[in-house]
Amino acid sequence: MDSRSTSAISGISRLRRSRTALAAGAATLAASLLAAGATAGTANAAASSAPSATRSGATAVSLSPSVRAELLREAGSTAVSTAKSLGLGAKEKLVVKDVVKDADGTTHTRYERTYAGLPVLGGDLIVHESASGASQGADKATDADIKVRDTSAAIAPSGAERSALSAARAAGDKKSGAETARKVIWAATGKPTLAYETVVKGVQKDGTPSKLHVITDADSGRKLYEYQAVENGTGTGQHNGKVTVGSVKSGSQWLLKDTARGGHQTYNLKHSWDETKKGSAFYDADNVWGNGKPTIAQTAAVDAHYGAAMTWDYYKKVLGRNGIKGNGKAAYSRVHFGDAYENAFWDDDCFCMTYGDGAGNKKPLTSLDVAGHEMSHGLTSATANLEYSGESGGLNEATSDIFGTAVEWYAKNAKDPGDYLIGEKIDINGDGTPLRYMDKPSKDGLSYDYWKSGVGNDDPHFTSGIANHFFYLLAEGSGRKVIGGVTYNSPTKDGRTVKGIGRAKAEKIWYKALTTYMTSTTNYAKARTATLKAAKALYGATSAEYKAVDNAWGGVNVK
Repeated sequence: MDSRSTSAISGISRLRRSRTALAAGAATLAASLLAAGATAGTANAAASSAPSATRSGATAVSLSPSVRAELLREAGSTAVSTAKSLGLGAKEKLVVKDVVKDADGTTHTRYERTYAGLPVLGGDLIVHESASGASQGADKATDADIKVRDTSAAIAPSGAERSALSAARAAGDKKSGAETARKVIWAATGKPTLAYETVVKGVQKDGTPSKLHVITDADSGRKLYEYQAVENGTGTGQHNGKVTVGSVKSGSQWLLKDTARGGHQTYNLKHSWDETKKGSAFYDADNVWGNGKPTIAQTAAVDAHYGAAMTWDYYKKVLGRNGIKGNGKAAYSRVHFGDAYENAFWDDDCFCMTYGDGAGNKKPLTSLDVAGHEMSHGLTSATANLEYSGESGGLNEATSDIFGTAVEWYAKNAKDPGDYLIGEKIDINGDGTPLRYMDKPSKDGLSYDYWKSGVGNDDPHFTSGIANHFFYLLAEGSGRKVIGGVTYNSPTKDGRTVKGIGRAKAEKIWYKALTTYMTSTTNYAKARTATLKAAKALYGATSAEYKAVDNAWGGVNVK
């Protein structure tokens, strides 16, 4: 679907959490003074050990920007023949979006689709091909034939825009304004329909920017769907302590820019609520940043900058991915958004992470797992692009929680050791409790432990609990245990016992499922299928890992 999305990690209180944003604490830096050039930020990080039983041929390899560009070019040049081989109609065309290549040469090419020149929302698909060029099938967001009677709309774009504004007001958005509606084919749910997509920009109740996408039937004017695109979502840092951060000499000063990681830069919004601003760059005279306290602006910048570095390193060293989009280019971070803003969010439009300073501007949402969470919204957008609504919305949020947690474990930071708690450092509830729990999500009073019919009608931050619970069970197993000094007690729906396979294997299975088999419309049942396919490719259909995936999904009532 359309990539214009923003995602926030959480709402501002336990009683009213519209959790689409995630963040971590403030940071301070004491970067090493180098004679010239840049410093690389690593901060006590170490790569996770590779699973010994992995079939190396099915593991994704890191692609250089030039190799990736060539694979995309080749796929684009054969898009017409690929469409014919899939049996697509004469009016349908494929547009290459992404490619993943495995160690054995197998490629997984992701396409968007158009019909008579109109974008098909929910028409994305992935084509799998062996190293020899033999077809290995395809995974589609919809199996429906993409066709409509004609592409002439009965209602004008202005009618769709008025409907979208009404939807935004009903959602509680303020200062709303609708962009010009664009004509599309809606195929994500039900029969493919000629429709309008309208983006309404404004401000959500908690101050998070809003980009509400509203899909309207182009003939009847009926609202078909809506989703929120803003996914709330050496120095010394407030949360991470003394760490190494990427900086570069700029004249007589140092600039907070990480040239070793795609050029990631962190900016200061100086408490502006204007989401269109990039902010001011951070400079320092001696390359020693922050003081570990929220009393100076650099501290939050250290944590955000370090979190971005650890996420980049985790993607590259563990997942074999060269940045969020796989093209070696970094996103950027913005700190000090708004006044006492208790959230953080990812926005596809700016390709950036944005962090508020929390209660009293003293609890910045720049912790390590929050940074990993927000960047991973970008990863999801660049790959499966899971719709931020319904069950796919819950999977979108859970993916960010899973990889935010993975980054925290990867970093091995003594000030913020790895755990299966989300946002435990930012104190967003004001009572020292985490934002979310992976072993038993319902402990937060809002999230779901198990799948049930109709669960997709709730907030994605709450329905994410099902996948978070699955991941914990797959990694660590059911029952009571102490891990890293934290006590967990994970139940299952039917009382079954689940034996974990280890976090490293669980991470690789989820990543392969996300990048190779999931599409924009994947729900929990299809997520089960995708992870089973991933486990089969990585470990074999008769492996303990494959059986554990099946058992863990059964434990959360997805069968």
